[in-house]
Order: sequence, then C-alpha cells, then structure tokens
Amino acid sequence: MDNDKPDKDENNKPENPLDELKKQLEGIFGGKPVKLEFGSFPPPPESDSGFRNAQQQDDDSEEVLRRIREFSMKPREIRDYLNRYVIKQDEAKKVLSVAICDHYNHVRRCLENPELKELEYGKQNILILGPTGVGKTYLMRTIAKLIGVPFVKADATKFSETGYVGADVEDLVRDLVKTANGNVDVAQYGIIYIDEIDKIAGRGDFGGKDVSGRGVQINLLKLMEESNVNVVSPQDMMGQMQMAMSARGGKKPKRTINTRHILFIVSGAFDKLGESIAKRMNRGTIGFASDDGFEKDADNSDYLKYAETSDFIKYGFEAEFIGRLPVRVACEALKPDDIAEILVSSEGSILKQYREDFNGYGIDFSITPEAVKAISNLAYLEKTGARGLMTVLERTLRDYKFELPSSGIKSFELDTRTVENPKETLRELLVDNGDLIKESMIADIAKFAESFKAKTGFGLDIDDGAKRELISLAVDKDKSVAAVCEEVFRDFKHGLAIVARNTGGTSFAITADCIKSPDKYLSDMVVRSFGNREK
Repeated sequence: MDNDKPDKDENNKPENPLDELKKQLEGIFGGKPVKLEFGSFPPPPESDSGFRNAQQQDDDSEEVLRRIREFSMKPREIRDYLNRYVIKQDEAKKVLSVAICDHYNHVRRCLENPELKELEYGKQNILILGPTGVGKTYLMRTIAKLIGVPFVKADATKFSETGYVGADVEDLVRDLVKTANGNVDVAQYGIIYIDEIDKIAGRGDFGGKDVSGRGVQINLLKLMEESNVNVVSPQDMMGQMQMAMSARGGKKPKRTINTRHILFIVSGAFDKLGESIAKRMNRGTIGFASDDGFEKDADNSDYLKYAETSDFIKYGFEAEFIGRLPVRVACEALKPDDIAEILVSSEGSILKQYREDFNGYGIDFSITPEAVKAISNLAYLEKTGARGLMTVLERTLRDYKFELPSSGIKSFELDTRTVENPKETLRELLVDNGDLIKESMIADIAKFAESFKAKTGFGLDIDDGAKRELISLAVDKDKSVAAVCEEVFRDFKHGLAIVARNTGGTSFAITADCIKSPDKYLSDMVVRSFGNREK
C-alpha cells in the first residue's frame, strides 16, 4: 500500500478553495460557467466580549501546546490518576499509561528537534477489547482530560466506504479540529477514539459486515498511518466560502492537517471473539457458578486477553489494519463486587451525581451497605457493566426526585426496601412527613402571595381556611400548590384593580369561599365596591 499517495493527491488539488467551490456550483447548474464575486463586507461591530473570547481561545491553545512541549508525566503517575476514577482494569491502565507516555514523549522530542519528524516511528495506536460498560470510553476520556489534549469519540458504525451512504472517516479529524476551536496546531496532537470497531469487520468466520466494512478499514488505515486531511470537506460549500473569505481578509488558515501525531484508539466488545479464542485454546465454553452465585466466564470475555493477530484476521479484519494497532489490551468483565466498588469508591461515581441532584433541592440522602450490594447485583443483571448502575438508580429514585423537592423533606435513607419497592417506601415517607409537606405547601402559598403583590401591587390576605382549600385542591388535582394558586387567582388582577379604584384598598381578604368559587367571590367584591363608591 502506498502511504504517500494521499500526500500526492493533496498536492494536485487547487490551491484556491474558491476553485473547488466554483466546480461544485457549476455541477449543480448543469455545467454552466459560474463567476464568483465577493463585495466588500462591512467590518463587524467591535465587541469586547468577542475579543475576550477570541483571546481566551488563543490562550487556551497556547496552554495546550505548552503542556505538550513540557510533557514529563510517568506511566505510574497516569496509572495512579486513573485509579481514582476507574475501578479494576489494572492491566489496561498499565498498558495505556505506557502507550500514552511513549506517544507524547515522542511528540515532545519532535517539537524540540524537528529533524526527528522525518525519522521512521511506529505510532502506538491502541486497540481496547472488552464487554460494554467496563470503562473503555471512560478510561480514554479521563486520560485526555489529564493531558489536556483535544479528544473526539465516535462509533465506527456511522462510517462507510467512500461512495456509500454514511459519514467519511476524515470527518473524525475535522471534528478534532473543531474541538480545538479550529486550531490545527493543537488538533494535530489530539486523540481520536473509535468505539464499536468490531462492527466494521469484513466477512470473516463470524459473518460480519458487508464489503464496505473492509473499505472503512482501509480508509482508517490511511489516517492512522499518516495522511493530510482537508480541514474543510470539499463537499462543505459553506465551509469553503468561509475559508475563502478568511483568506481575503488577510488570514491564511491552514487548509490541511497532518495525522502523523494524532493518537488513534479503537475499541469493541468483540462478543464472538472470546468464544473463538476459548476453542483455539481447547477450553470449554460453558460457564460455571462462582462463590457469589453468578455464572462465571459465560460470555468468554476473559479469553480476549489471549487474542492474537490471527484471531482478528479470522474475525474479519485486514492484516494491515490490525497491524497498525500494535498496543492491544483487554478489559475485564465486571462482577457485582466490582460494580459495588465503582458505586461507592470511584470519584466519578453516578451515586455522587444523584447526591448532587438532591442537594440542589437541599435534600441529603444516605445509603446502607446492604442497599449498595442490592443495587450492584441488579446492575450486574443488566449486562451493561457499570452503565447498569444508572439504570437501577434511575428506576429506584425517579419518583423520589419528582416528589421530594416539593415535600419539605430534607433527608432520607436509601435501604434495601427502597431498592426492592421504591414506590411503597416513598408513599410511607410522604405519609410520615405529612406535617413537613403541609408546612412546605403553606410556604409556597406565601411565596405566591408575595409574587402576586410584586406584580400587581395588591396584597392577598389568605386565611387558614383558604390555605386548607388550596392544599386540598393541589392534592386532588395532583398539582403543585403554586400551580393551583395561579389557576384560582388568574383573573384577579383586573377585578381587584376595579375594587381598588372604587374603595382605595390595596389589600384583600381571601377566605375558603374564594377558593371554592373564585369567579363568584371576585364578582361579589366588584359589585360591593360600586356600592361603596356611591356612598
């Protein structure tokens, strides 16, 4: 395969992006000649905020470049940082830490000595294998955040071979440029992460995708090795026009980005590959029960760590493609105990997110060790790894998040009964805290009265009987007491204005009768006010 071909093709493209735009327009209009002219555009209005945003972007870009030029992290330092967020996956964290340090140390040396760029260097693109939800994406996002380089993630399934319906793999590089705020100098040192790479395998021994999957592999191969990519797609006419206008304005934006120093990481579940490896190793494929009662190795994912190049070729990958992914590591399937540790120990735990959600309403909740185990067991049965935690917690706490913010309740405990029967335990909690709920609703009525006075200038003196009626209506209609107040007093502004004009009063008594029949109550007030005016 001629790796230099993309560069040669690039040199044959017109230097002026307007030429490409012109050709496209002529194609649209049936080959008729098209003349492009740009008038003078008025300068944009000066904006301090716009200047600051542009300046901030420049400062951010320079900071990224500085960090890359001064990269000095050690593999153990990266591993220790990952340990704070990712539970288990010790081997994966070790392999990734070494590969990341090797890559960015090489980039740093190339920046220090440009002559190194011309030397042959085997880029350590990475292949991560493992079941869904074990932390593959999380690992890469965490690493990219730590290093501070641009990062994009995409699913391989959205791409197609050139000429087919689907996205172009080069769009990955363009997305990386966008992530870097259009700065090519920064984007060229970023990370591109492609998930579900196993879905573009050709027709190997396991079926696989059609021939276009092979085409996508070949196109990705060019990018992973080294290629020059147009910053703006030739099909993006608007982008071509913007680039042309920038050039006319004195700017000379870079038209291409080289992928030499972009690190590519791909991952996939490779569901059937583990079974094939198990057979190759003359191991049984039937699972057996572990001490915790769950079936062990039923999906054979533990055999992925023994994957060899021949296994991937048999799976349907091109030899050249898999050869450009020299760093390979398998993530371990998560067991219930692992999921429990993720729930309580990871700095990125979803449990912390739920606590923050409730804290936003001034509500705190605790969780018992038994509840942690119950949630983890249910999450394991979801067969989506750590992602199952969100599914279980959402199912358990959905009604709590809806009801408690309006209840006045400031704390609750998440125990096994809550996990097993959340609706019943919530009902009991609301009943046991009826006084708090009533106080909260009375407070909401007072807030409405304050808001009504601020908007209209009229005070509502709502007595206890009226408050009880409002609360009763809210319960019966399953609405917030604030919404009920809005309904009851919707037409009072204009009626009270008439009463105030006739009587001079600005504060009005609101009784239970008003809540029961607001239109009649207001009408009677207006009629009486005219009698007072005649007197």
